[in-house]
Amino acid sequence: MHNDLPFCPTTNLASSSPALQFNLMGRKLYVNTTQVTVGKRPVTGMRFYLEGMKCNRLAIHLQHLSNTPKVLENKIDDTPLWKGTEDIADDRYLEAINGKRFSHICTAPVKYKPRWNTTGKDAAYIVTGAQLHVKKHNSKRVLHIRLLFSKVSDSFILQSSWKQGASSGLLQKSGLFSAISTSITGNLLKEKPQAVVVDSGVYPSGPPKPMQTQKLLKFVDNSQLCRGPQDSPGHWLVTGAKLVLENGKISLHVKFSLLNANE
Repeated sequence: MHNDLPFCPTTNLASSSPALQFNLMGRKLYVNTTQVTVGKRPVTGMRFYLEGMKCNRLAIHLQHLSNTPKVLENKIDDTPLWKGTEDIADDRYLEAINGKRFSHICTAPVKYKPRWNTTGKDAAYIVTGAQLHVKKHNSKRVLHIRLLFSKVSDSFILQSSWKQGASSGLLQKSGLFSAISTSITGNLLKEKPQAVVVDSGVYPSGPPKPMQTQKLLKFVDNSQLCRGPQDSPGHWLVTGAKLVLENGKISLHVKFSLLNANE
């Protein structure tokens, strides 16, 4: 889901957005702080994108399923909650993008935590929205990420893994079930329909890029990080994300999880 490309001319989107600065005389990178939400359709991918006529506004795009899987129908709660890196008061997560005098990012992970479930029954949380925002810390501007989590009743996470962008090319697995093979059965989300992805942007692969895009791509990794029903052994859904610096670029790491839904 894109949060760019308005259908009428606009001239003040960048100037009204908060900006990150990487050096004294260089171009600013504006930040689109729009909340991007997808209802009850699980998110299966995320990426950064440089949008606007000058490609100088950082936005977050979401990839999601076209419909809620049948095994999750009537299980996704109507009261989602926002969680973000600004909730974590630890300066060790603040990292300078291009020198300590200029803008920073907060690298704290935002992910589902089992303690959120206080009902005593099986439940997990999946991502159904995201937002970038900028907050001042002392005299510096810090880029933060927020995620919208939706509770999925009668389900639990079997396996999780972090996926990284092209800057690193590494895949880290975590969690108790990281060694589970593709032979898992039961009510695992293992439906194998065609990979149907909704992309609400005017251009399915993203807006055309003018030449000046390359200047700010020096600071942004726009790799698309996605997994879905086509990835064995079932529906991989986003359950977390964090901002990182990879080779001097603002990048995303995304946490994908495999859910087991009870009947």
